[in-house]
Amino acid sequence: MKKILIILCFLLFITGCTSNKHYNGVVNVLNWSSYIPDEVISSFEKEYNIKVNYGTYSSNEELLAKVTSSKEGTYDVVFPSDYMVELMIEKGIIQPLDKTKLSNYHNINPIFLNQEYDKNNNYSLPFLSTIVVIAYNKDNIKDNIEGYNDLLNEKYKNNIVVLDDQRIVIGLSLMALGYDMNETDINKLQEAENWLKNLKNNTKAYDSDSPKTFFITDEVDLGIMWSAEAILAQEKNNNIEIVYPKEGHAISMDNYTILKGTKNKDNAYLFIDYLMRDDVSQKIIDEYPYISPNKNISNSIDLNDIFNNGYYVKNIGESIKNYDKLWANIK
Repeated sequence: MKKILIILCFLLFITGCTSNKHYNGVVNVLNWSSYIPDEVISSFEKEYNIKVNYGTYSSNEELLAKVTSSKEGTYDVVFPSDYMVELMIEKGIIQPLDKTKLSNYHNINPIFLNQEYDKNNNYSLPFLSTIVVIAYNKDNIKDNIEGYNDLLNEKYKNNIVVLDDQRIVIGLSLMALGYDMNETDINKLQEAENWLKNLKNNTKAYDSDSPKTFFITDEVDLGIMWSAEAILAQEKNNNIEIVYPKEGHAISMDNYTILKGTKNKDNAYLFIDYLMRDDVSQKIIDEYPYISPNKNISNSIDLNDIFNNGYYVKNIGESIKNYDKLWANIK
């Protein structure tokens, strides 16, 4: 009897009928730069025997351009922000999610779900979030910096790094003027353009990928940047002060989505589910300290404050053409 059991176990092993499934193939991922550690990608590849073809972009507009200019099926998983999710749903670019294929779905803190850009999260689930903050080197800046309008002071000429993000930057200029960050009135947009031209006089660079670098290399003393980038700059220099702008802060929520026409759907779900794991979520924010929607991960920022005092960029339809023109005039 013992001999028979040994033989049966051996047959189960060599035929692959074990508790561990065998995966293979590829998954084609397009994501923001500096967002997932290389270690996380390589660990996924090793664990599942799936090759990750990983590309990056620096803005939602660049993401949309890459996806729409590529043959359907080129990419599987992409990570659009809030308003871009809504736009991609309208354009039929992303497909509904089957949450039953995500065993780690329960790790998501409900406060991140059911946002207005995708009610019921039919097409997207939150990956990471951030807010826009002001950072400054208090060793060199002795003024009291409280909001965006403080950055227009002529003494800061060529001393500010600003996010290279059309919707965010135009939105914060509108908030600085006391308007809604998604305002579409043409006269108010003209005021915003004038405001941004004044800010440009003080701007050394536009950079969404790594604005912290300008602080680390002492090229600037002020910045409008993602909260995680400001935290990383502060870790290198504890004289960096982080300010939540008094006019309000923009929230950016980047999301897991699967593109229509994916050729690697099962692998796409495996990749998303892997990133939702507690241990993997922790590794991600340990290197890139964004705001995790994982309820089992501690965030350094109060979540109620984020959602109560922050504002999302919204899909503004055809009015985006006026934003495009404004941004072209600034850049």
